[in-house]
Amino acid sequence: MKTVLVLQALGLGDFLAALPALRALGAALAAHRRLLAMPAALAPLARLADVADELIDARPLALLPRLAASPDVAVNFHGSGPESHRVLLATRPRRLVAFAHPDIAESAGGPAFDGDEHVVERWCRLLAGFGIEADPTQLELLPPGRRLPVAAPADARGVTLIHPGAASAARRWPAERFAAVARAERQAGRRVLVSGNADERALAMSIARAAGIDPADVYAGRTSLVELAALVAAAARVVCGDTGVAHLATALRTPSVVLFGPVSPKRWGPPPERTWHRVLWTGGTGDAHGATLDAGLAAIGVREVLAALEELTEAVA
Repeated sequence: MKTVLVLQALGLGDFLAALPALRALGAALAAHRRLLAMPAALAPLARLADVADELIDARPLALLPRLAASPDVAVNFHGSGPESHRVLLATRPRRLVAFAHPDIAESAGGPAFDGDEHVVERWCRLLAGFGIEADPTQLELLPPGRRLPVAAPADARGVTLIHPGAASAARRWPAERFAAVARAERQAGRRVLVSGNADERALAMSIARAAGIDPADVYAGRTSLVELAALVAAAARVVCGDTGVAHLATALRTPSVVLFGPVSPKRWGPPPERTWHRVLWTGGTGDAHGATLDAGLAAIGVREVLAALEELTEAVA
């Protein structure tokens, strides 16, 4: 049987942003077995999305495990090369689908990379350069008829979910401001839950203490990735920074307020036609991996976030 190998050894947001392209690729190469090289931690969501027949644990730019046979098609949804191109070429594919890079002869004929375009559009345009049309609006995590295999706690329905963490300090809005938002939401009669990973539990607990939230309502470090998705799906609204949970809110059609700092939402934000999301951004850019709070993100105040929350509407069916 023919195989198509896709490389995307990146994070949660990267995977969710690639869903339209992954689905289009699977439809166009329906006779191929789909191999998806990605971090093992994301595998449960890839199975839910039904975008792969086999998952290969992969780390950024590390050589892949030896495959049983060379893939017929290798697709680079990881980056623009040359390093990621070489990871795929090491598997000896018969055809490479990738952005053109002058150091990689096999990529000649591919479209040019554009670092300023939205990441969803990026992978769809890559496929278009090879004759495969992809619909960038197909961002839902779950294909028709499929549900999350776990349910959020019954009392999580309709809550405000606050997710304060981010991969770098540059993209982390101050904890005391998240706490102020949580207090205002509770004063308005809304229940507030706080999410995060295990490394973010201390941050989440500090926000809960400052906002008077019951420690039982702090889910940071207590959920699997699929359980986190269930919390997002159950919530009435999500408040978070430019991180993977923002993409989960998009993929699960949960209204959200997303705070951007060093990176433009034109590259990573929810689609503007999905009017149940609100993006806050002061217009500057900087180092997305910086060790200190981005000045633009710091300029966003609690009042602006609360105003954006009041503007949220329900998702259109």
